[in-house]
Amino acid sequence: MPIHGLVADLQTRGLIHDSTDATALEARLDSSPMGVYVGFDPTADSLHVGHLLGQITLRRFQLAGHRPFSLAGGATGMVGDPSGRSDERNLLDGDVLRHNVSRITSQLEKLLDFSKGETQATLVNNADWTEPMSALDFLRDVGKHITVNQMMAKESVKNRLQSENGLSYTEFSYMLLQANDFRHLCATHNVEMQMGGSDQWGNITAGIDLIRKTLSRQAFGATWPLVTKSDGTKFGKTADGAVWLDSARTTPYQFRQFWMQTTDDDAAKFLLWFSLSSSEEIRACVATHLNAPEKRHAQRALADEMTSLVHGATAASDASAAADILFGADPVRASREAFDVVSHEVETVSVTTDDLLDTVAVLVRSGLAVSNSDARRSLQQKALKANGSVLDDENPLSNTPLLHGRYILLRKGKTTYRLLDLGH
Repeated sequence: MPIHGLVADLQTRGLIHDSTDATALEARLDSSPMGVYVGFDPTADSLHVGHLLGQITLRRFQLAGHRPFSLAGGATGMVGDPSGRSDERNLLDGDVLRHNVSRITSQLEKLLDFSKGETQATLVNNADWTEPMSALDFLRDVGKHITVNQMMAKESVKNRLQSENGLSYTEFSYMLLQANDFRHLCATHNVEMQMGGSDQWGNITAGIDLIRKTLSRQAFGATWPLVTKSDGTKFGKTADGAVWLDSARTTPYQFRQFWMQTTDDDAAKFLLWFSLSSSEEIRACVATHLNAPEKRHAQRALADEMTSLVHGATAASDASAAADILFGADPVRASREAFDVVSHEVETVSVTTDDLLDTVAVLVRSGLAVSNSDARRSLQQKALKANGSVLDDENPLSNTPLLHGRYILLRKGKTTYRLLDLGH
């Protein structure tokens, strides 16, 4: 039997923006396991943190005893969802979308449990049932049941019609495609609920109407608020672009730092939204944070959990240790794995033991000094550290013990680092 109180928990966390009748939804969720789905269009070969809330919400349903379905939009990705956009998306071809779906599968397996059982997660691709359908079949079996009046009343459509770029027929049809996805999953997998961001409400209710008219069944829907930062800026973007779940695109260290850099208000909100800890545990974490905000307890809890969830506990631990090094902790105590992370995050210079005999030359070569005279001046001013110890004429690089047999971490000021690597 499913765990009761899921709707109340989502409400406590502020994760319900719109929903079908909450009382009926809660009664249905409490009665027996239910299939629930969240869709995403695979417009890249990796998910990003903008997708994370949907997949974690599915994980909540799975932990509560329900069956989660992640829907990859292999078909809808070829059309583009107009919701929340002022212009039309670039259309991707089928080969690209199939490649993207194959790459994303491994990421989903870290977020959801795909092993056999009553709550087994399932990844479906709407290209599987949309591509074989002819245009005439689609118009007859789907388009007939949804009026243009309904579609024109949806907020996403109205916003685009009033925009400078208007709305193409291709995008206008997106709502019908998504409604048919819900109908298909309901008919073939007994999926009764769809969730998404608040900009998806019109698409979700279109699917609920189609299920009622074609299958004579009741279906449910709910949305969470769009994820934005407290200053109103877009969530999931940095100066370098999107924050990806693929470690080749965004390293675990960079991923963890994204969460560490959230404001106090955002950290408290994001813990409720993203963390799988109970709301009581989160409130206790935030209370601890407020007693000493400078220790960033809430940010650390959020960053560690999210990094562990996406990249694994080992990667999260190594990323945390690397961050400690780069924010002033004694590098002598750091593990080899932490230094491996650091080597990918700061400029690394390959040197030999003979190179270390000329500290000034190494400083210039590493870019910590612009000239020999600049290097000598920094040494005289004791402005440099090597493996945590002051570097000067009396303590040159040649006297600095190597860490893990190969590393010397140079630091100038508080935030400028170079890693000397004697490994071969």
